[in-house]
Amino acid sequence: MKPNSGTLVIDISGEKAEAYEGTYQCTAHNDHGTAVSNNIVIRQSRSPLWSKEKDKKIVVQLGISLVLQCRPPAGLPPPIIMWMDNNFQRLPLNPRVSQALNGDLYFSNVLLSDTRTDYICYARFPHTQTIQQKQPISVTVLENNPIGERKPGFMMPLGPTSTKMVLKGEALELECIAEGLPTPNILWQKDGGELSKTVSFQNFNKTLKISDVTEADAGNYRCIANNSYGSAYHIIKVTVKAAPYWISAPRNLILAPNETGILTCRVSGDPKPKISWFVNGVPLQNAPEDPSRKIEDDTVILSSVQTGSSAVYQCNASNEFGYVLANAFVNVLAEPPRVLTPPNRIYQVITNNHALLDCASFGSPIPTITWFKDNQISIKNGDSYVIHENGTLEIHVAQPMNSGKYTCIATNNLGIKENHVFLEVKEPTRILIQPEYEVVQRGMKAVFECKVKHDQSLIPTMTWLKDSTALPDDDRFVVGTESLTIKDVVDEDEGTYTCHMNTTLDHDSASAMLTVVEATPTPPIVYERPDPPTDLEMTGQKERSVELTWTPGDEHNSATQKFIIQYEDHLHQPGVWVNLTEVPGTSPTAQLNLSPYVYYSFRVLALNGVGYSDPSQPSRQYRTNPAAPDVSPSNVQGEGTEPGNLVISWTPLTGFQSNGPGLEYSVQWRQKDVEEEWSTETVANVSQFVVSGTPTFVPYEIKVQAVNDYGSGPVPNAVVGYSGEDLPLTAPDRVRIMLQNSTLAEVHWEPVSMPSVRGKLQGYKVYYRRERGLHDSEDEPQPEEEKSLIFSGNRSEGRLPGLQPYSFYHVYIKVLNSKGEGPASSSKTFETPEGVPGPPSFLNVVNPGLDSLTLEWGPPQHKNGRLSGYTLKYQPVNSTSELGPIKEMTFLPNETTIILSNLNSSMLYKFYLSAKTIKGSGPDISEEAFTAMDTSEYTYFVKRMGPTVPPPPTTTPITQAPPPTSHKAPPLGPAFGTVNTSVSEEGAVVTWEYFGHHKNVYVEYIIENSKDDWKKELVNGSHSHMLKGLKPGSTYRVRVVARDPSASTVHSTEEVEVAVPAVASRQVDIATQGWFIGLMCAIALLILVLLIVCFIKRNKGGKYPVKEKEDAHQDPEIQPMKEDDGTFGEYSDTEDHKPLKGSRTPSNGTVRRDESDDSLVDYGEGGDGQFNEDGSFIGQYSGKKEKDTHEGNESSEAPSPVNAMNSFV
Repeated sequence: MKPNSGTLVIDISGEKAEAYEGTYQCTAHNDHGTAVSNNIVIRQSRSPLWSKEKDKKIVVQLGISLVLQCRPPAGLPPPIIMWMDNNFQRLPLNPRVSQALNGDLYFSNVLLSDTRTDYICYARFPHTQTIQQKQPISVTVLENNPIGERKPGFMMPLGPTSTKMVLKGEALELECIAEGLPTPNILWQKDGGELSKTVSFQNFNKTLKISDVTEADAGNYRCIANNSYGSAYHIIKVTVKAAPYWISAPRNLILAPNETGILTCRVSGDPKPKISWFVNGVPLQNAPEDPSRKIEDDTVILSSVQTGSSAVYQCNASNEFGYVLANAFVNVLAEPPRVLTPPNRIYQVITNNHALLDCASFGSPIPTITWFKDNQISIKNGDSYVIHENGTLEIHVAQPMNSGKYTCIATNNLGIKENHVFLEVKEPTRILIQPEYEVVQRGMKAVFECKVKHDQSLIPTMTWLKDSTALPDDDRFVVGTESLTIKDVVDEDEGTYTCHMNTTLDHDSASAMLTVVEATPTPPIVYERPDPPTDLEMTGQKERSVELTWTPGDEHNSATQKFIIQYEDHLHQPGVWVNLTEVPGTSPTAQLNLSPYVYYSFRVLALNGVGYSDPSQPSRQYRTNPAAPDVSPSNVQGEGTEPGNLVISWTPLTGFQSNGPGLEYSVQWRQKDVEEEWSTETVANVSQFVVSGTPTFVPYEIKVQAVNDYGSGPVPNAVVGYSGEDLPLTAPDRVRIMLQNSTLAEVHWEPVSMPSVRGKLQGYKVYYRRERGLHDSEDEPQPEEEKSLIFSGNRSEGRLPGLQPYSFYHVYIKVLNSKGEGPASSSKTFETPEGVPGPPSFLNVVNPGLDSLTLEWGPPQHKNGRLSGYTLKYQPVNSTSELGPIKEMTFLPNETTIILSNLNSSMLYKFYLSAKTIKGSGPDISEEAFTAMDTSEYTYFVKRMGPTVPPPPTTTPITQAPPPTSHKAPPLGPAFGTVNTSVSEEGAVVTWEYFGHHKNVYVEYIIENSKDDWKKELVNGSHSHMLKGLKPGSTYRVRVVARDPSASTVHSTEEVEVAVPAVASRQVDIATQGWFIGLMCAIALLILVLLIVCFIKRNKGGKYPVKEKEDAHQDPEIQPMKEDDGTFGEYSDTEDHKPLKGSRTPSNGTVRRDESDDSLVDYGEGGDGQFNEDGSFIGQYSGKKEKDTHEGNESSEAPSPVNAMNSFV
């Protein structure tokens, strides 16, 4: 054993290693107890020799499966198996030939190429660095009786199922090797689940391996072998067991006297491990009894320990697959606190980084750590601070306000110890103005700026680099305090220049490129929106303010006018950005005033002459501390909703205004002008409060104050509200009616007392209803719907307009408040005096004669009194609508008809009829009508005053059957009404209204500014017409005209303009249009006809031999006529009865007419002109067709087309 250590060294150079084989355990002992180690097993590595065996010679048929066994000797550790040949070359493995995990060589089917005499299995023992060789195996493959193709079968494992047990945490290897021809493919599945994500496949998919087995890997694994002849499968049932493993090992305990400690030994395994406890290496059941010690399975409870009872406890958990052992030192110690962190240590951090202040301590009992800032502020776990178990104080986001002296106090029951440390929070080092990309002409000067902001107590060091290396040693490079200048720039100066600013706590850097170019003309200046600011930083944090700093973006040739700072409140309004303030464009910093209890994020926008930049990236979040509210709720009101209550409502504070958590509202109220204390209730999450049991409609003073967990807001001023109203108690009294005229009455009353209103007086509501007219029978009253009028305010009179004269009315009054109406007053009745009547209910003109008209009328619907008679006025109207003298007649009330005589025939008369009472005449009703014309046929119109539309059915003209000649009275007013036009692709549509009797109605039109005559189209009996063929792109003047054929009278509408739009040219291929194809065919046919006509004209005249004609023309299409049948021959004189080229000839040799009617025969008048024997034309035109007989064959068909053409000529 080595001195002063627990290491055991065994020297086996002089003895055999077998002598030291065995199990070893280390024990450590001192005055406080004994600890033991796990068992260590030592065994010698061995590489035994292969047992002697005879040479094997194997003869197999082609296609059969084969296994070559290796069976190496057992070694420690097991050997590594390889199959090689005599030349120490590994035998090639593939899906057909594979090596199993046990080292055997498997052939799924053998080939002739598998014949060889040197199949040798080698075993390599790694620890002894030796290799053992098995005797070579000879394999001969015969083909005299080959084994045919077949479906797969398993060579290993055998049978349909097998089992496999594996320990948790070890590697699982499952193997399936199949035989068959063709060579099978291997697939793996897990029944009822998916394969592990850590599974891998080896040996051409024949081996499934899971490296770190868990309980979830247990189950049935299905190995499937398939080829083109079928498939087979084998199921391997895998069970997972586990050697013991720790869930929670026992930990060392330091206990003070009389304290209680617990040792816990929690393990798991399969099967469940057995737990044994030892103390100082001795089983607890054999150790001396200790009344303070209690064992409960996996737990040892030590109660009220005493000094001197320190010991080492061992927990041993074991099952059939292994064990685990752990030592736990229980140290019973009484020690006052000690702080191990050096005193007065100074910690320096950069703003917005986290800070860790150490307070390492020791003591028994374990000391309790508390922290104070500046000797007075107690620090507790919260949003800003975290006190760890080891006493370390962590500040998540350090701010300048966190700087100061911190005191750490360690306390237990034996004493107290304190230690002081200091925290300095420094401002970050930031490059405010970064170097910018420079394009400099050769020989000019380049300047890179690098303006830095840093903490004044830290000294920054500026370093410039070119392409990440030091600047060249050249006097042209001048490094200033905030810039780098390069004089007389050359091409080699191109590159990336980086400004590095370093302090002892932090650093910052910025880079820019320099491009050297030839001297070129100055490009035009381009103005664009500025780039967004970058690098937002917060410094100088205080309770209600913070300084925000940023780096301006590129101005793009337009100076920045101002910066706008916006904030987002992540706590109350996440996602909403609000403008906070703005600063001039020359200032990259802003002092921001903040509100308590807000989680701020800031962003900045820049504005130049072109516009606003995009927003910058948001700053980090800055949380302000909570505080009492700064404002009170607004819009405080008090109003009762029902008798006996008072509803106090207000507009709640927003989350931004709350200033802290726990926002509530202190609601206070008391009755106004009454000496009593304020009543108070505190509510939360509501915007109203209901006070019950209040008197009816009395004033209250009301206050609503905001309160949160950090205090109360400002005391608000009191507002006045009223409790709930009730319906009024009394009704108005002494109601009086004063009539002003037949349609207007004044109502007077005595107002009610204000206390009886019991609410806010809205006014008085007067109800009135017409019961009946005074001329109606009292036995049959016809009361109308009740009406009402509201007179606002504290009124005592009101007017009732729109009354009906000569009627009996009923009136009563109610007082109104916001709640509703009070009781009704006593009812009063009154009668309205007579008035002028309404117009007669109707006036009709019937039975017109040549010089008379009969009038009928009805009494007024509203008589408004006792009728005293009617007044009728009438006057003639001539053809120019001029009115003649008025004649007047009066009638008694019971007269409702009159026959007017001595009138002019064919004259229009206008009538006015009115009724009258003792108060005077009422409004007129008017009518107009024509007398009949002095003819045997007449048409009579009755036309009401109004627009020029046909009269309604009740005044339809009465028309008698006319004689052969007729005369009609001309219509009064225009014969035409409205004229409308519209334009479509087909033409212009004209519509009109016509009230005349003329038969001849025309639509006339002319091109605007044209001197041509008007074109007209007859449109009798219609009220619309389409004008077609109008010229596109032209404007036409259009009118509708009515003419009487028996008179010179002409009626015409006003001229209207119709604009015909131009038609856009259509890009179409005319070669595909039907009309074009037809036109081309017609032209071709016409040319053919002309050619034939010219040909015939040249051959026309006396008799001439056909042969000479044939020789003259030499036209193969025109052959001489055969003498026997008069038909044309074709190309050979020996071919008879062949048709002319292009004609249709039946089998009997006659020419039949084509089915088409477009035959040239049809152009003649029906003769069958022919040639005589010498070929001269002898046919004449005739109106019949004769039959000709040729060689006994008769034909009734049309003649040859050529004959027809000759006839046509």
